[in-house]
Amino acid sequence: MKRAFLGEFEEVVLLTVAILDEGAYGVSITQEIEQKTGRAVGFSTVHTTLQRLEEKGFLSSRMGGATAERGGRRKRFFTITAAGRKALQEVKQIRMELWNSLPPQTLQLMGG
Repeated sequence: MKRAFLGEFEEVVLLTVAILDEGAYGVSITQEIEQKTGRAVGFSTVHTTLQRLEEKGFLSSRMGGATAERGGRRKRFFTITAAGRKALQEVKQIRMELWNSLPPQTLQLMGG
């Protein structure tokens, strides 16, 4: 099987869906990313990324029930798939290998 490549923001969104588990929908994902990273994120950017990750097979989605707080509109909930978990594991492994390959003097210069 070929290796899955994730962009940086795709990785952040995929990790956030995994963190939120059953409560992962557009607004909650956007808020969690903003809270954890301290960066402002547009809902439309998150929405587009969720669609792309679902097309790649890293996420699946289902429609929740209608709620009064949303004017009767339903939420689309996202769940990470086995392929998504595998992609995150691969990215983590690659990042760890790269960090572990840094020469000690480089880490000293970085304040580590």
